[in-house]
Amino acid sequence: MNVESILRSKGRAVATIRPDVPITAALAALAERNIGALVVSADGEAVDGIVSERDIVRGLADRGGAFLAEEVAAAMTRRVVTCGPQDNVADLMALVTNRRVRHLPVVDGGRLCGIVSIGDLVKSRLDEIEHEARSLRSFIAGT
Repeated sequence: MNVESILRSKGRAVATIRPDVPITAALAALAERNIGALVVSADGEAVDGIVSERDIVRGLADRGGAFLAEEVAAAMTRRVVTCGPQDNVADLMALVTNRRVRHLPVVDGGRLCGIVSIGDLVKSRLDEIEHEARSLRSFIAGT
């Protein structure tokens, strides 16, 4: 199974935020959408960074409450781990585990075209395993 199959079922919508808006706007967007990360993009197509709840908590711990008035660019992770639509789910599960990330923006031809979370990857893999188990049970019962 690949990322494209996940995007077909969950959709390609990506919550983005501009790097020049206040961190408070990122907090509001995270809370409103009940999500853990926003892709930072000045134009909605290129991935400039990613800002997560964890990034904001670290900034608050380091710089205090004044940090909230700073721009998203001050909090975002700039070296973003991304994937492509044809990437294999099992490989990406290892990648998110090894790189300790929870969200992978999906990039195709240099353009943002979706996002998958560790939860999406796990759900996809579980669905695949369940399908294999049903197929094996059907095969065994049919012989």
